[in-house]
Amino acid sequence: MELFGMEKLSLVDYDGFVAATVFTGACNFRCGFCHNSPLVTGLNTLAPMDENAVLDYLNARKKILEGVCISGGEPTLNKDLPEFAEKIKKLGLSVKIDTNGTNPDMIKTLHENGLADYFAVDIKNSPDAYSEIIGVNNFDLAPVKKSVEYLMNKVPNYEFRTTLIANYHKEENIYGIADWIKGANKYFLQKFRESENCISSGLNGVDKATAQNYVNILKSYIPNTNLRGYD
Repeated sequence: MELFGMEKLSLVDYDGFVAATVFTGACNFRCGFCHNSPLVTGLNTLAPMDENAVLDYLNARKKILEGVCISGGEPTLNKDLPEFAEKIKKLGLSVKIDTNGTNPDMIKTLHENGLADYFAVDIKNSPDAYSEIIGVNNFDLAPVKKSVEYLMNKVPNYEFRTTLIANYHKEENIYGIADWIKGANKYFLQKFRESENCISSGLNGVDKATAQNYVNILKSYIPNTNLRGYD
């Protein structure tokens, strides 16, 4: 599988695990707040890493590492993701998948074959406000809704998460998200930090007081709702 980056040691990408994070290229969204714009809009300028070299590193560090987070880009666009995940599992490492939820069949394949131990799915916004935030006109949300339904009914270890952008996330959007994913296992509202690698400029994060108010609203729908990155 083509990989375009690796964070060799992370304590934040896979909660509870000492992990490495590997990054796939390409994405079917164009979220302005994405911090990995080279993987989305500049992929033709990047040289892929050697998969075997990545696996050799993971094998050499498996006494230290506990898991691997596969992020992107959008990992589930890669047809060979199951094979790559299987190679990691054979090293005795746990696998986490970061995904936008647009490939429910891949999520199902990974789960039902024991190739992913944890899924983190980005809920970009309330259903009626998805197209604008992801930069895709007239986006059909059905695949994402299918992924959400599958995870909530079939998968024990998952989280939903939303990066809060003041330009897009108002109180009415929070209620819309709450209605959609009511009863979810775990939900995080994440702090946005602007960087030069974001796809768009001029976006603003949500202040902590407002974010906490959103948490208070959401807890009536998803009791295990928390802030992330606001410390």
